Amino acid sequence: MPRTDQYSQGVQYPVLGDAPDIETAFSTLLNGVVPRLVMRFANANARSAALSGATKPVPGMITYLIAEDRWEGRQADGTWLLLSDGTWTPLTFKTGYTAHTGSPGWRKKAGGGIELRGRIKRTNGGPLEDNGDLVEFASIPSSVAPASYRYFQVPAKRVTVSGVTRFTARVEVTPDGNLQYTVENGGGIGTSSDPGWIALDGIMFSPAGD
Repeated sequence: MPRTDQYSQGVQYPVLGDAPDIETAFSTLLNGVVPRLVMRFANANARSAALSGATKPVPGMITYLIAEDRWEGRQADGTWLLLSDGTWTPLTFKTGYTAHTGSPGWRKKAGGGIELRGRIKRTNGGPLEDNGDLVEFASIPSSVAPASYRYFQVPAKRVTVSGVTRFTARVEVTPDGNLQYTVENGGGIGTSSDPGWIALDGIMFSPAGD
């Protein structure tokens, strides 16, 4: 009768008294060990196809997805928990706005949450809109958007008509995935050589259902 490993992991191995059957012996050993290793798959779809039926995922499994370049662990609630930061995905800019520096984008964080980065500016290098209105400048997929509005005080650079530099702005992330800013009046002057900008570094939030 097969015995199990000394680490209480339930991995079986044959003993001398078992009937000689090398195929069954190796199959039992391999199928006991492989689910406890870091399993590698071409992508999430390949993982879903492989881990189904008799080989369905169980809590504690760890996988690495090659195309997505990320590690994930299976949880008791049937979801995969991100174990490594995801890759950066560029923001989708609204008309009139573009990247300033820092490759504006978003990514999933290990353990949950979404992180933003980069600085944005007007495409014409002109002033940021400073009439107090909320202005949409970019978006992220609705699938990673928060369940409700999130508000952030962020770094900025814009100059008033009297030459005074302002260093802050407010950014809101909507449940639809829109990113919008607002600044107080009189602080949006900019030129193509020295445009006003808003930074997204440090913005983090939980997507709906996270």
